[in-house]
Amino acid sequence: MLIRIDEASERPIYAQIADSVRSDVASGKIGPGAALPPAREVATGLGINVHTVLRAYQQLRDEGLIDLRRRRGAVVTAASAGLAELRDDVRALVSRAAELGISPALLAAVVAETPTEPPPPLEIVSDGAAA
Repeated sequence: MLIRIDEASERPIYAQIADSVRSDVASGKIGPGAALPPAREVATGLGINVHTVLRAYQQLRDEGLIDLRRRRGAVVTAASAGLAELRDDVRALVSRAAELGISPALLAAVVAETPTEPPPPLEIVSDGAAA
């Protein structure tokens, strides 16, 4: 697994590490049960502080994408399979939004604000009076 960062980017390094792992999961390069490299190894390889890598791993844990276990390290969870399955759907949604002239930022905001449950059906209440 290759973790990529761009030192010229304004995006924090821990976020770039998390983005890199998410990308590999979504593309199917790594799947459920796969072990991520130890934080010390990643930190040494990238020339960064180990706490930066741990922060990225903690973010991925909070998202449910990885599980952090003592002596076992960071392991990709079963939830990653769903992310890989959604990749094509997301690609189609992004493409359709671009056709409609919707920016990626606006699309992300719409997705973030979309409830997971459908709204309840409208209910018509009658006060008993006839018109």
